Amino acid sequence: MGFVRAAVFASIVAIGGAVYIYRDDVIRQVGPHIGMGTAAKTAEAQASPASGAQPQGRRGRLNPGGAVPVVVMPVMRDAMPVMVDAVGTVQSIASVQIKPRMDSQIMKVNVEEGALVKEGDILFELDARTLKAQLGQIEAQIRKDQAQVVQARRDLQRNEELLSKNAGTVVQRDNAGTALKAAEAQLEADEAAKASVQTQLTFTEIRAPVSGRIGSIANKAGAVVRTGDNSATSTLATINQIDPIYVSFAIPQIILPDLRAAMTKGPVTVTAVIDDTKKQSGEMAFIENTVDPNTGTVTAKARIGNANELLWPGQFVKVEIVLGIESNAISVPASAVQLGSQGPFVFVIKDGVAELRQVVVKRTQDGRAVIGKGVESGEQVVVDGQLRLVQGASVTIRPPTVDPNRPASPPRG
Repeated sequence: MGFVRAAVFASIVAIGGAVYIYRDDVIRQVGPHIGMGTAAKTAEAQASPASGAQPQGRRGRLNPGGAVPVVVMPVMRDAMPVMVDAVGTVQSIASVQIKPRMDSQIMKVNVEEGALVKEGDILFELDARTLKAQLGQIEAQIRKDQAQVVQARRDLQRNEELLSKNAGTVVQRDNAGTALKAAEAQLEADEAAKASVQTQLTFTEIRAPVSGRIGSIANKAGAVVRTGDNSATSTLATINQIDPIYVSFAIPQIILPDLRAAMTKGPVTVTAVIDDTKKQSGEMAFIENTVDPNTGTVTAKARIGNANELLWPGQFVKVEIVLGIESNAISVPASAVQLGSQGPFVFVIKDGVAELRQVVVKRTQDGRAVIGKGVESGEQVVVDGQLRLVQGASVTIRPPTVDPNRPASPPRG
């Protein structure tokens, strides 16, 4: 029994060794009947160095499954704005802290927190009773002074008449003249005191110095305010001017000459972009007089109308600065531009065949790429289906499913 087992084992080893030695002949003869040839070819193709020579998405034979369906759009020649993008911060043109100018008590608050106020509106009323009493005293003193001036003039006139008749003396006349001048001086002093009290009375009515939105109100009616108070509650409120408003942003110093040149030709349009549907446009208002050496940028500000209050102080927005208009600019949808090892390229379709073209992209804006070199107006470029294309591939054109001119994500490699 053990002899039989040893014989069977030896036979199996002999057959396995023969198959291993003549494995290539066995695969060629038996493989096609059991599917081994296809697997072997696939493995060989995967291991072939030539298969990795092409970029991902560009490997294999030309259209092994037939023509590649693609969406195409024409190359356009049209006037295109020359724009610079930046990130800006919304700032109030005027941000005024409201503080008292005298020590007093708040009698009335005439505004709600967050309200829109106009220049000259009365915001707070302080206790004015003491000042009004002082004003009454001074006005009474002024009436007394006026009466004394009238009497002094009459006395001077009488003394002059007596002196002309040799019934009076020069001393009496001079004394009367001095008394008149003293009375007039006292009247002027009291009138100045009246003006001072009237000025202080205006401090009891705190008015809005600018039009805008008022912030939080720290002190309510009944609170005592002091001019020397440096605490956090010393500011009664803050008014931020909302319309118009500033948008501050920084641009690279390399853009500065072009921006200044554009400003010499006329107003430079600046648009603050909140989202695709919310935009506010204005004009360049200010360029800082120095470049920041740490960042290589220069600060600029645009003055933008904001009647609808879309822009709010402290808000971050995208800023688009239009430096000019480039006439006869050649552009393609941004989705047509792809990135390769040699730079950006597009697929141009001619007679149903794809041609790979290297292009020079000047800039991308509003969903279109402005091309400096590589394509001509009227040519058809692929905007969808590029991943299955290679140089010389046959294509079939299909209608677009989405708008190819919409702003797209950065080109894919």
